[in-house]
Amino acid sequence: MSMASNPRKGKNGDGAERHDVIYRTISDAIIEHRLKPGARLREDALSEVFGVSRTGIRKILQRLAHEQMVTLTPRRGASVTRPTAEEARDVFAARHLVECGVMPVVAQRMTAEDVRELRELAARERQALKRGEQSVAIKLSAEFHERLARLSGNAALAEFIGRLCSRSSLILAVYGNTGHLGCESHDHAGLLDLLDKGDGEKASAFMGRHLKSIEASLSFVEETDEVPDLHHIFSF
Repeated sequence: MSMASNPRKGKNGDGAERHDVIYRTISDAIIEHRLKPGARLREDALSEVFGVSRTGIRKILQRLAHEQMVTLTPRRGASVTRPTAEEARDVFAARHLVECGVMPVVAQRMTAEDVRELRELAARERQALKRGEQSVAIKLSAEFHERLARLSGNAALAEFIGRLCSRSSLILAVYGNTGHLGCESHDHAGLLDLLDKGDGEKASAFMGRHLKSIEASLSFVEETDEVPDLHHIFSF
C-alpha cells in the first residue's frame, strides 16, 4: 500500500504532524541507504507519493537540508547529500576537538540519573545492532553523543555537536559497515564508567580513541547519481 493512498492531510492540505512523519520517513530512507547519495528528490514525485502539497514537501526538504542530509541546488532541485572523504575527515576532526573538550565539564555535571538514562540508551543501541537495525543504531549513537553534549550546560556548543552528529549519521550510513558502527559495542558503556567516576581527562582520551576508531572504519566508495523510484521506496 502506498502512503499516497491515505494522505491524512491536515488544515490547508498539510499538517505539522504529517510533515514530521514524512521527514522521519525520508530521513530513515537516507540513513538506511534506500535513497543513495546523489539521488534526486523531485518535489512533484514526493508530493504525489505522500499526498501533500509541493509547498509542504519543499518545507520538509529545507528541513533535511538544514540537517545536511539533503542538498538544494538552483535549477537542479534537491538531492541526497553526497559527503566526500575530505568532508568526513573534517566532520570527525571537528567532533574530536569539541567532544573531547567538553568531557571534563560533563564529568563534573553528570548526575546518577544521567548515567542511568545514558546506560539505557547505550544498551538500546547494542540491541539494535544485534537485530541488524543499522539505521536505528546510528540514530541512537547520535542521540547518545548529543545528550552527552547537552550535559555540558553550553547550549550553543550542544547544538553544534548535534549538527555534527547528524552529519556523521549520513557519513556512517553511506560509508560505514553493516552490523557495527566502527567501534566496539561496549565503547559507550566504557565511556560512561569513566564519566561516572568523575575522571574527565581519561574520558576525554577515551572519546578521542572512540571517534578515531569510527573514522578509521569508513570505506569511501564513489557512486553515480541516480533517479530513484520513489513510489517503490515509500510503499508498504
